[in-house]
Amino acid sequence: MSFDLKEIATITMVLFAVIDVVGSLPILINLRAKVGEIHPEKVTLVSGLIMITFLFVGQSILNLIGIDISSFAIAGSFILFLLALEMILGVKFYKDDTPATVSIVPIAFPLIAGAGTMTTLLSVRAQYHIENIVVAIVINVIVIYVVLKNMDLIEKILGPSGINILRKVFGVIMLALAVKLFRTNLHL
Repeated sequence: MSFDLKEIATITMVLFAVIDVVGSLPILINLRAKVGEIHPEKVTLVSGLIMITFLFVGQSILNLIGIDISSFAIAGSFILFLLALEMILGVKFYKDDTPATVSIVPIAFPLIAGAGTMTTLLSVRAQYHIENIVVAIVINVIVIYVVLKNMDLIEKILGPSGINILRKVFGVIMLALAVKLFRTNLHL
C-alpha cells in the first residue's frame, strides 16, 4: 500500500468538483420542497457503495468490451470538460427530469454518483493508486453527508452568490483536470 497525502488531496478535490454537492444545493432544495424529506444517511451510503463498486468493477466491464483505460480516460476528459463548462458558464448540456418522489435513485444516482463521477473514478484510476482513490471517496462521502444534513444552514451562510462562486471555482479546477487527463493519456 502506498498512501500519498498529495494524491489523496488531489483526488478528493477532483471528486468534490465533479460530485459538486454544494453546487447541487439549489437542485436538492428544490427537490426537497417539491416532494419531501431527503434522507442523508441513505443517500450517502448508497452513493458511496456505487462509487466504490464502480471503481473496482468498472475496469472489468471495460476489459469485457475491449476498451483500454487510457481510451476511457480520454473519453472521460471530454465529459469532465463539458461538466466544467456547465459549472463555469452556467449552461446545461443535458436535461434532468424531476422525479415524482425523492429517493435514492434521483439523488444518490445520478445526481451524486452519476456518469461524471464514474468516468472520473476510472480516469483517475489510470493515474493514481487505488487505496488513495478509496480514501478520497470516503472523504467525499463524509462531505456529502455533512452537506445533506446541514442543507438549510449552508444555504443560509453561503447564499445564492456564494454557491455560484464555489461552483465556478470548482469548474475551473475540473477544466484543468480534463486537460491533464487528456494530455496524460494521449499516446500518439
